Amino acid sequence: MVGVGLFDSLRRRGKGGGKGAGKPGTLRKSTPDDTRHLDEWSGSRQGVEAYVEPRTTVTETTVVLIAHDGEWTRRRIGSLDAAQQFGKKRSIPVYEVSKVGYPKRMREYTERQKRRPS
Repeated sequence: MVGVGLFDSLRRRGKGGGKGAGKPGTLRKSTPDDTRHLDEWSGSRQGVEAYVEPRTTVTETTVVLIAHDGEWTRRRIGSLDAAQQFGKKRSIPVYEVSKVGYPKRMREYTERQKRRPS
């Protein structure tokens, strides 16, 4: 008979290979997968703009890409400079959320998604 402790699964989860695994209390940095997702997403939509969210105590710097219809995606990015380089390379305007806020179309899109039947 093998004994299984109540918290064994939680202890195992923190060790090693899972996505985002690392030392407790450390922030995950952006990865090539993050950049690849942003690249593919922006290349498959029209009217994309980038909105950079500053680093917080919980999350590294992130960028929100928002399409013309308000559809959006968020991923980590190395820094504001990295976001600006990403935008320049792809001819995407880059804004700082802390200065301009999010566009109305993003909020409207999110609200529409909440009302959609599952």
